[in-house]
Amino acid sequence: MKKLLLTTALAALATGAQAEVKVGMITTLSGGGAGLGLDVRDGFLLALAQSGRDDIELVVEDDQQAPDIAVQLSDKMIQSERVDVMTGIIFSNLAMAVIPSAVNQGVVYLSPNAGPSQLAGRGCHPNYFNVAWQNDNLHEAAGAYANTAGYTNSFILAPNYPAGQDALTGYKRMYQGELAGEIYTQLGQTDYAAEIAQIRASGADSVFFFLPGGMGISFLKQYADSGVDIPVVGPAFSFDQGILQAVGAAALGVVNTAQWSKDIDIPVNQAFVESFSAEYGRLPSLYASQGFDTANLLISALEKADPSDNDAFRAALRDADFESTRGAFRFGNNQHPIQTIYAREVVQEGDVFTNRIIGVALEDHADAYAAECQMP
Repeated sequence: MKKLLLTTALAALATGAQAEVKVGMITTLSGGGAGLGLDVRDGFLLALAQSGRDDIELVVEDDQQAPDIAVQLSDKMIQSERVDVMTGIIFSNLAMAVIPSAVNQGVVYLSPNAGPSQLAGRGCHPNYFNVAWQNDNLHEAAGAYANTAGYTNSFILAPNYPAGQDALTGYKRMYQGELAGEIYTQLGQTDYAAEIAQIRASGADSVFFFLPGGMGISFLKQYADSGVDIPVVGPAFSFDQGILQAVGAAALGVVNTAQWSKDIDIPVNQAFVESFSAEYGRLPSLYASQGFDTANLLISALEKADPSDNDAFRAALRDADFESTRGAFRFGNNQHPIQTIYAREVVQEGDVFTNRIIGVALEDHADAYAAECQMP
């Protein structure tokens, strides 16, 4: 486990200044999900660097995609590091292990990715803000797209953990057709021969899957090699920038859903894509945009209030007074985003596989659990 201190904070300490705000980031930096955590971290760091602030200290730790390690790191950050704000978790099972305890200890948590349904409805909390989406959202958009595409018999699959369960629930919430099959796979699974055989025999006219990180790479490669010729629809997580380079031509033409894309034509997003590419030598991913937005939300709130004034700081966060890379952004009553979700198609630009927007899947969309949220 490695600790990273933001360069500007180190510079401030070297000159005798004291960092006023301490942010703890627990994210996945090793193993199959490392690319997701690295992108969240790098997007967050870029926004902090661009802000020019010297009063923010960022402490970064690797959760190794293990709930017990994430809990240990959280306890250390809250009790020993005395962080004001926490962020960074990628996977929903880790979020459920860490966030309820953290927010009940008075720490504000800004989620740059995981958005389990349990924390959007009855489990909502004044100290918990999700800056990405509620887990169901992109899958709901995939279901809505499947309707417009004329699909009536989808085969659906996802890993058996909170985000996977939310994924299939979200797709079914909007999808109006029949199901040719429904499977929960193992989290971390890499061999999908049995599932692909079931898809082949199912009579499906479409396949919806949510398999983030290395799981999605394995499935897409095996699916392409299998010769099964059934259209695939998915959320951005399985067709994101890092994944596409590993999958290659097997993903061309696949439609996926996302609240962000590098071709959203607004100045803040164009500047983000350009600066991220220049700083890190790669195109930003959905996860990088979420890390960038999370940091900018934090910075916007710090312009108005100090974390020591909990009520004022939370009110400043709820204002969401920052320019998001995705365009219009606001929080609902449960402090989850209300936003537009796009349909994107995988294309090739030179030697790079990427996505381009082909339409809107859901406009100004809120999550299905907000009505259950009663803030204390």
